[in-house]
Amino acid sequence: MLFNSYIFIFLFLPITVIVFYLLGKYARLNAAIIWLFVASMFFYGWWNPIYLWLIVVSIVFNYVLGLFLYKLRENVNKHLAKMMLIIGVIANLSLLGYYKYANFFVENTNEYLGTDIQLAPIILPIAISFFTFQQIAYLVDAYRGETEEYNFIHYCLFVTFFPQLIAGPIVHHKEMLPQFFASKKIDLKVENIIVGLAIFSIGLFKKVVIADNIALYATPAFAAADQGVALSFIEAWGASLSYTFQLYFDFSGYADMAIGAARMFGIKLPLNFNSPYKANSIIDFWRRWHMTLSRFLRDYVYIPLGGNRNGKYRKHLNMLATMFLGGLWHGAGWTFVCWGILHGLYLVINNIWRTFVPLDPKNIYNIIVMRVVTFVAIVVGWVLFRAETIDGAMSILSGMAGLNGLIIPEKYLGPLAPYAQNIGIETTKLIYFSGFGQILFLVALFVIVWFAPNTQEIMSEYSSSTSNDSASEKKQLKINFRPTTVWAFIISILFVAGLLSLNSVSEFLYFQF
Repeated sequence: MLFNSYIFIFLFLPITVIVFYLLGKYARLNAAIIWLFVASMFFYGWWNPIYLWLIVVSIVFNYVLGLFLYKLRENVNKHLAKMMLIIGVIANLSLLGYYKYANFFVENTNEYLGTDIQLAPIILPIAISFFTFQQIAYLVDAYRGETEEYNFIHYCLFVTFFPQLIAGPIVHHKEMLPQFFASKKIDLKVENIIVGLAIFSIGLFKKVVIADNIALYATPAFAAADQGVALSFIEAWGASLSYTFQLYFDFSGYADMAIGAARMFGIKLPLNFNSPYKANSIIDFWRRWHMTLSRFLRDYVYIPLGGNRNGKYRKHLNMLATMFLGGLWHGAGWTFVCWGILHGLYLVINNIWRTFVPLDPKNIYNIIVMRVVTFVAIVVGWVLFRAETIDGAMSILSGMAGLNGLIIPEKYLGPLAPYAQNIGIETTKLIYFSGFGQILFLVALFVIVWFAPNTQEIMSEYSSSTSNDSASEKKQLKINFRPTTVWAFIISILFVAGLLSLNSVSEFLYFQF
């Protein structure tokens, strides 16, 4: 079931919220928790009921193992506990590896070794990457003694809570469940409903009005590049920038809708998206983009590999290894591998650079240059992330570098067209770029992502998430939500605009990961 669908907005979400609070008021607290778990399983099974068994088996296995790890920890049997943790991590990764990477492995084996291994097509279960990583974190936390509450129903809700189930954020057991049991009963707070609806409406607008419309420019161009079409300079940059903003508003929209939906139940999810295109470095970018995944990679991959404890060369190698795995996590394809390695190199270069040229926050020119350089590096990386093939990515990157020629339609050159032709500029029609209208759209989106406050900053008066790892921008337009008639009108406009754009429902981009 999609957040951006009529059935979710007008049936599933309101019914789930209403029954949750009714049970919380007139029945036992656990009845409301069980209801929310059942509703979340229904939400997951709506996509494909066949895979309900998969998440159930995963939940039971990890719950039992986590309980076992806790008992071993109490009995100070560290060696056996470590062995069981390793078994648990391997089991989770094996399940993920089969569904996500088996076809990729077989295809590459056949291609490079000349074999003819046949494997039945494997459909990737939705959300498997997210609930697998979440439960791996749970096992590690249980091994470390950081998880102390082991009620089975509570654990089931921790894994399946529908706002964060499909595409994150990747939450810790200790940062979500205590919110459900802060008091002995569940009280309906009007503020939670108002704030939740406001955040959800902003996210809906971002997704269906902005992201889905800018996708109309990105999708055909990338498809053409994957089919061998050489995009010209303007077309290549138009495609790459369109996807850059599509992914931004798609993911940001999902994050808002998840936080908004959770807030209606009185739950504050971790901040997962904090104006990443305002980053002044790649290091800063990864503190702002998919923040809970970055946290997971840091705490459960980078630091266990040694982090920065064994010298700068080992530190850089650990960065590369972590980002390689981060790229592979996003998808079974060489483009994702290359994207991960590229960002690993970015981080290494960034770390080396800042030892010689530290960022001066008081030098506005230095900030602007670093932000522009960072943004261009991110755009280049997204080309690899989006393209279906390496050849398609190289075609677009070649076009961005000007190697595929420059086309400026004659209608924009007017009497200068003959002179442009004399210096090698083609004046034919652009096929994958709409022209001036698209430029204005891209400029408007650029202004929004660089200068406008993000949703969490707009809702800062109401503490809409559990963390704020990156401070708000000091010099930007200040807009603060308040329960006033004006804000009610603004949120209503955003909500209605989103509803009117639901005619062609599309999945969130991160659902495929």
